[in-house]
Amino acid sequence: MELPLVVGVDGSDSSLEAVDWAVDEAARLGLSLRLLYASLWERYEGGRPSFSTDRPAEAVMAQHIAASGAERARLRNPEVKVSSDVVPDDAVSALLHAAHESFALVTGSRGRGEIAGVLLGSVSLAVAARAVCPVIVVRGGERNRQGSLGRVVVGVGDSTEGAAAVRFAFREAEARGCGLHAVRAWRRPAHGHADHPLIADDAAGAHEERVSALLTDALRDALRNHPQVDVHRQAVEGPAHKVLLDAAAEADLVVVGARRRHGHVGLQFGRVAHALLHHARCPVAVVPQRV
Repeated sequence: MELPLVVGVDGSDSSLEAVDWAVDEAARLGLSLRLLYASLWERYEGGRPSFSTDRPAEAVMAQHIAASGAERARLRNPEVKVSSDVVPDDAVSALLHAAHESFALVTGSRGRGEIAGVLLGSVSLAVAARAVCPVIVVRGGERNRQGSLGRVVVGVGDSTEGAAAVRFAFREAEARGCGLHAVRAWRRPAHGHADHPLIADDAAGAHEERVSALLTDALRDALRNHPQVDVHRQAVEGPAHKVLLDAAAEADLVVVGARRRHGHVGLQFGRVAHALLHHARCPVAVVPQRV
């Protein structure tokens, strides 16, 4: 039995966009959907007399946000099984705990009460950098969020560190019935033959060929398991974060891997994932890979 897709809700416009995206995703993949609202009111109100019949305002709001989110999900697609929970914890801890029993976590790009002008909410950033399951941050333009462009983009790095992201991207493309754009960035070697342009071009060409071969190797197993997915491979010269940001502009989803080192605390992803989460013009999936 598949694990549920979990979406964090907080009543913000961004979280409602995340709910809509998650409903469509759950329908595509045949998953159940769990809405999660994290609130600390139960801890703070633990000293209230047991005979009191008054409900704290925060409790009423929490239940309302969870219930209204679930109702929105059911109205969007009645065939998706939806549940909702209010958890007495902070949002980051609640979502990271839920990640252990989730197919993936879905969050909005900004939460309720975030400072105006902030590119990405602190909860989304912390969860994407630490969760043990894939995290999708729903951001970008409406046509990207609605899946109108018919393309999934995956950034392909080293095969041993990005295999999980490649598998996730192939599954997404297959479920959506769309093409997969597999991109690997490369940089011209710093050393070279500045005084001999032809030699420099030959060296760059050879380097690009090696990168293309690495890209093909990284995709081989996934191609074998998903032969019906139409894959476009591209080795692009330039900084990886810029290459993927450009590709994401015309995508429904961009997928990138993130290394997770056992026992390491703090944020665990590199410059590429960080840039995509802050600036991508489509939803971003960060897929953890144990190393």
